[in-house]
Amino acid sequence: MKEAIKYPIVSIANFAKYEIFIVVGILMSIGVLMKMVFHYNIDSDWFWLLAGLGLMVEGSISLAKQRKFDRKYKIIEIGNDSEKK
Repeated sequence: MKEAIKYPIVSIANFAKYEIFIVVGILMSIGVLMKMVFHYNIDSDWFWLLAGLGLMVEGSISLAKQRKFDRKYKIIEIGNDSEKK
């Protein structure tokens, strides 16, 4: 008998977060390509705006994953009280 292949389940919310990040990256790549190949004049402020949006999306994804990790695994610090004084 053949065994069933299990595929990872991707939730729509997680996919949407990464999709936004991918779209921002594609827009940046297209902008740079148009500037290099077609000598289209794009102000650098637009490039940095897209880069900033990409960083905000990446940061929000990382923050959400970190919070989820922190809720799942409680970190307990064991130390000597005399060390803190």
